Amino acid sequence: MNIYEIRRYGVVGFLIISVVVVAVFLYYSNRLVEDLSEQERARMQIWADATKQIVSFGAADDEMEPSSTDIDFLLSIIEENRNIPVLLTDDAGSIITHRNFDLPEPIDSLNPLFISEENAAFLSKKLEELRHGPNVIHIAITPENVQHLYYEDSKLLRSLSYYPYIQLLVMLAFICVVYFAVTSTKKAEQNKVWVGLSKETAHQLGTPISSLMAWMELLGDMGVDRETVDEMDKDVRRLSTIASRFSKIGSRPSMEPEELNEVVGRSASYMGTRISSQIHLSTDLCLSPLHVKISAPLFEWVMENLIKNAVDAMEGHGSINVATGRDKAGAWVEVSDTGKGLLRKNFKTIFNPGYTTKKRGWGLGLTLAKRIIEQYHSGHIYVKDSEPGKGTTFRIEIPVDEDKI
Repeated sequence: MNIYEIRRYGVVGFLIISVVVVAVFLYYSNRLVEDLSEQERARMQIWADATKQIVSFGAADDEMEPSSTDIDFLLSIIEENRNIPVLLTDDAGSIITHRNFDLPEPIDSLNPLFISEENAAFLSKKLEELRHGPNVIHIAITPENVQHLYYEDSKLLRSLSYYPYIQLLVMLAFICVVYFAVTSTKKAEQNKVWVGLSKETAHQLGTPISSLMAWMELLGDMGVDRETVDEMDKDVRRLSTIASRFSKIGSRPSMEPEELNEVVGRSASYMGTRISSQIHLSTDLCLSPLHVKISAPLFEWVMENLIKNAVDAMEGHGSINVATGRDKAGAWVEVSDTGKGLLRKNFKTIFNPGYTTKKRGWGLGLTLAKRIIEQYHSGHIYVKDSEPGKGTTFRIEIPVDEDKI
């Protein structure tokens, strides 16, 4: 199991744990809200019982007249409700009393029983809403006299019902900020490593390459076979080109107008002479010119990496096809092979640094290719199609040169 599979399982495990934690948190928060709701209903039941008792006292005979202490106690129960909005109606639906509603107009302190038209309309609307809810207690004063107590959840209860979701959003926002900060820092560190490694490689290659170029001149003068010297000179200049490519990583390369078919054809032709004769490399280039602005040395590097990967995937025999074309998105290049293919779960993973299925190699070729295409050429590189045992197709998409259209 490689580091990317471990990280994938780690992310899945983290998500599962996060979902469990959030579920437990929401469960206990909802339990708290339900308990508070039950407490409020119990308070409203006491309020209803007190109302029933007072009304019963008013309808009782004189010998059953209650003491003032009893009346004061029952009234205190009613007065203690200062946060739960309440509407008390008779059986016909007429509002008898109300408490704790934010009325559109203030109540006249000199005549508290008077209800303005605006307040009456507001209370009627509230009553209609509450009739469709569960918060109602029926008060049977007598079999012929039934009152109905409607109430809303208190502001505290409504706030607590929203609190878990608000806190959840805050937690998600915090996690996103932390994740963005960590990934940005990690990406910046990776970029510094890429730049440092590339420039150091170019620097280390520079001196021996310059020395080899000088030796090429001397070998010709020393009578070494010219054809041999020329072939060696090609490889030395190839090393110089590779060093030049590494030196361009980390700095914005100059983009020059190029004909994409020529660049791709040149890369395919170069690789065709350096791969096994049992591997057939063919090209299917677009008939019309594809004018693009690219860094030809870097783009050729990408093409060579893709073709090398295709060769390695076929283990010594098979065929590779390099095609170009154009669609609405711009110009495209496809490199297809008949190799061992990829699982769909690895379509993106193969572009990660260090990912490789080969026994040798650093797993940096496709990572560099992705960086060159997407950061320098404003394009896109991805696995278009792959199936284990049948082969893989890589696709590169880059913008066309609008000035040449």
